[in-house]
Amino acid sequence: MKDRSADHTAAGTSSQTQDRPAEAPQAGEPAIWTRNFQFYFTARSAGLLGWAMLPVAVTAGLLSSDYSLSTAGYAMAFLVGPFAGLVIFGGVLADRFTARRMMIAADLSNLTAHVLLALLFAYGIDHLWHLYTLLVVAGVANAMFQPGASSTVPLVSRDVQGANGVLRISEAFTALGGPALAGVLVGTAATEWVMVISAVAYGTSACCLFALRLGVVPAPPADESFGRNLVVGWQEFRSRNWLWGVIAIWMFFAVLSWGPQLSIAAGVIVPEHGATAFGLLNCAFGAGTVAGGVLAMRYKPDRPLAAGAVAMLAYPLYPLGIVLDWPVWLLAVAQVAVGIGITFWGVMWATSVQTQVPGEVLNRVHAYEVAGSVGMFPVGSALAGPAVGAFGTDEVLLVGVVVALLTAAALLAARPIRTLGRVPGRA
Repeated sequence: MKDRSADHTAAGTSSQTQDRPAEAPQAGEPAIWTRNFQFYFTARSAGLLGWAMLPVAVTAGLLSSDYSLSTAGYAMAFLVGPFAGLVIFGGVLADRFTARRMMIAADLSNLTAHVLLALLFAYGIDHLWHLYTLLVVAGVANAMFQPGASSTVPLVSRDVQGANGVLRISEAFTALGGPALAGVLVGTAATEWVMVISAVAYGTSACCLFALRLGVVPAPPADESFGRNLVVGWQEFRSRNWLWGVIAIWMFFAVLSWGPQLSIAAGVIVPEHGATAFGLLNCAFGAGTVAGGVLAMRYKPDRPLAAGAVAMLAYPLYPLGIVLDWPVWLLAVAQVAVGIGITFWGVMWATSVQTQVPGEVLNRVHAYEVAGSVGMFPVGSALAGPAVGAFGTDEVLLVGVVVALLTAAALLAARPIRTLGRVPGRA
């Protein structure tokens, strides 16, 4: 297996620099909770909270203002579409201008967009294109932010896997608390206050990122064009069999199992057990995510992707339980197991990418990875309704169960993935 792109390695670098630790951490420095990581953890948690609140606030705010469900759907498309389409370009820009600068610029763009959204909801939406334009700004800003969010982790903590575990725990709390807070505020006719809180969160993130003290590494050659940067990023991505292999497998998983599951599960559980039960099951998943993050902080296998693939075997429990009509309490247990498994896999995956890929191309490689994996989730979600109409709910869920099992099996069967080892001293 070839782990580095010979074309890029031989290409040389420019005199420009990028954020990167200039030397190994000093003896006695915390493995995770360094000064830099504390600032980064605060920034990432604040940004995740703002992002988690936005879809709920916009959707509920529109519906409570007597706009149609189609309008709310269009709004989400204007938010998510730019992210999926532009994240690759965000990776190139992060490598060219440094990840931290791009993330600060993205936070300030989000801050501005959310202030304007607050004014829009406070005084009334006269023209929907105003709303759609601001959501496009937010989507583009997140596309510019995301590549650096991953590549910054190995810059701010010596224990990369432990840091990823901590960040996954934060993500779980914000994913649960953000929508709940947004729902409560929208329920009291205060959609604009959700936007104000989000604006403050993005401002906090920008300030914390500005406070980071990072070293330097060479940037891409100064005379290399934007298009060439994209090509080099693709070459680096393609040259790692374990990397593109995981993404190829994950694309099928996203379309046939992960993508359809949420909407189908809601369609079954809410009518049979009520919205409260569905909310509790999501909380159980969040609890599993926290437990998975703690586990990933403590257990460091020699072959991280193989261990993560084994953990993914828990994923089919929840859809299988729905098909078998398990009681809510047993479905909650399944959701806890799923949360542990998928979070452990996520930490193993993120840590492998962050420690195996050279820093000067990490943003671009991560952008290709996000586009290939997360980008397929909306496809699976969109196909859920037609698939259920054509084949039936249980049949689609069972396909998801089988595909999830085959995903774990394929990850373990692929030798470059199964045998990928840890990077000593970094993971």
